[in-house]
Amino acid sequence: MLMATLISPAIPSSPSHRFFFPTTPYAKFVKLPALRCVSSGGHDNGEMSPEQSPNVELEMKNNGIWRLFKEAQQNILYLNKQRLKAVEELNKANREKQLLLDKVDELENENRRAGGKDNLALCWEVLLRIDSLVLGEMISIAEASDLRRIVIDRKVSVADLFSDMLEKRDAELLAELRHFSEGSRKKGYHIIHICTEMEPLVSVGPLAPYITGLSCVLQRKGHLVEVILPKYASLDLDEVQGLREVEAESYSYFNGQLHGNKIWTGVVYGIGVTFIQPLYFSSFFSRDSIYDYPDDFERFTYFSRASLDYIAKSGKQPDVLHLHNWETAIVGPLFWDIFAKQGLGNTRILLSCNGFESQCLEEPYKLALCGLDPVRLHRPDRLQDAGKTHLVNILKGGIVYSNEVVIMSSMHSKGRIIRSMSHGLEPTLALHKEKLLVAPYGFDNSIWDPSTDKFLPVNYSTENMRGKYACKVALQHQAGLSEHASSILVGCIISEVSDFELEKLKAAVYNATKGGAQFIFLGNVAVPTIDRALKSFQEELEDLDVKFFYHYNEALLHLMFAGSDIILCQSFDDPLLQVPLKALKYGAAPVLENTGDKNFRYSADHDHEITKFSQFMRSTFGNMSLSQALEEINNNPSTWKRKIMNAMTEDFSWDAECYDIHVSAYTAVKSL
Repeated sequence: MLMATLISPAIPSSPSHRFFFPTTPYAKFVKLPALRCVSSGGHDNGEMSPEQSPNVELEMKNNGIWRLFKEAQQNILYLNKQRLKAVEELNKANREKQLLLDKVDELENENRRAGGKDNLALCWEVLLRIDSLVLGEMISIAEASDLRRIVIDRKVSVADLFSDMLEKRDAELLAELRHFSEGSRKKGYHIIHICTEMEPLVSVGPLAPYITGLSCVLQRKGHLVEVILPKYASLDLDEVQGLREVEAESYSYFNGQLHGNKIWTGVVYGIGVTFIQPLYFSSFFSRDSIYDYPDDFERFTYFSRASLDYIAKSGKQPDVLHLHNWETAIVGPLFWDIFAKQGLGNTRILLSCNGFESQCLEEPYKLALCGLDPVRLHRPDRLQDAGKTHLVNILKGGIVYSNEVVIMSSMHSKGRIIRSMSHGLEPTLALHKEKLLVAPYGFDNSIWDPSTDKFLPVNYSTENMRGKYACKVALQHQAGLSEHASSILVGCIISEVSDFELEKLKAAVYNATKGGAQFIFLGNVAVPTIDRALKSFQEELEDLDVKFFYHYNEALLHLMFAGSDIILCQSFDDPLLQVPLKALKYGAAPVLENTGDKNFRYSADHDHEITKFSQFMRSTFGNMSLSQALEEINNNPSTWKRKIMNAMTEDFSWDAECYDIHVSAYTAVKSL
């Protein structure tokens, strides 16, 4: 009798078989034991019936398939592991690359802040240490003057000899300086700026970039420049190399007695900087803001007098004291009435004005606070204000007592400034017209240059403009606009806004987008009025080719200039952002949002004393509206391209016209 051994009642009684259970998502083939025929005596004869032979073949075949399946599965797992390992290696390489790039940027920033610890920076550290030697009464004023001349004349040798200067004590440094051979003096000027702002330490308006931009180019071209600033509590001291307190007492006169100051020195972008910190009047510069306090006259008059006291005591004999705006204009009368007799007889005074809106009118008696004689100065030909004759005008005093006056204005002529923009100073400016010069603002061409700009995906120049088109496509992609190089892309950087200007801008954008133009607006979310106005503007233009950025970084700002065909400008006289200057450099046409801008309402003005920048703009893009610019691009592309290429070759940086005018002013005052 045959007995069948079964695995489960649910499985039919059959020979050796594989069963698949589809009830589970991870079902597998299950091998069941073969059914054997056993004799009644319980002995297995070991033979297979003919009916079982096909099942053996099927089992062998299934075993082969299963083996192949397992091998394929192992291969897939291995490949997945290798892929994950490769992705991990790639991510690691990218992280290392980014760390390397961040380190390079950090080193570049440190190099820029420290002037690369180059010869100039080391030279300045030595010069500032000489100042401390004088204040500490270790050397005389005469010897200090000789030592400064040695350092100025032999910058390279000084850097080699005193590279570890910060580690030396004063006595050791002095001994080495005294043994240092004297060389021939260069013909550059020694200029000291007495001012209230300097980029990147403290920046409120156009004065800060002007001080830094002009100082850097002057030093690059062989002049020695230093800056004296108040030591505000809000200073960004991370940018100062070798900041140290001078271990010597420094006193200045104010309100009938002497008051102590702390003197700090350091180097910023290769420029020697001195900070004056009042001790008794410690609240003067420990406030949240820089300007607009009721005691601003007292604050900045104290600083001006303290600066002169420091210069005189340290034995400096600069060629020019360069003053700025009303805040340090009081240095003019102070210098000629008091300090010219204290060893500064060969020094001359130059005043620069970033505008005449703020002049500082005060009661005459307050002049006595810094040691001036109110009766002597409260006269029409000196400090008496022309309109409010019972008051003194501090900015007027600076104009009267300066040897030369530089008015900073990129677009306006001297005649127009005197007649229409002097805010009551017209009689004084007209009387001193011969010593007035007009200089344009500039920009830093070491940062803003499309041929070397590290923020651009592709660099370009007038010799090869292909990178310009690549930057345009990159900007369109980042803004989410259709990426066509043939589309005219208009950029606009909003720094201020009024309802009237916004309505005119809306109309211009509507008309331009109908012709296929694209627009990108950069706003400033930190200014609530701009933020609200642009968001309202965006809602109205939602369906057009117009995009808005409310948060932007340095890279986006650079790409904006590089990728745009046209940059809409709120004004061509832009001392803070320098938008039109950068637009020209990057091959984007600067066009006024409002062609009725006051810059061009005086075409009949025959005063030829205007800047080269103003002359260039008047002959190219100055009187062009947005619609006219779009029309010329479409109808006269070759003419437009030639105009753009010519603009890119012009140099409107700090190194060009601005530098030339200031050096001519320094030369003029030194020849007096």
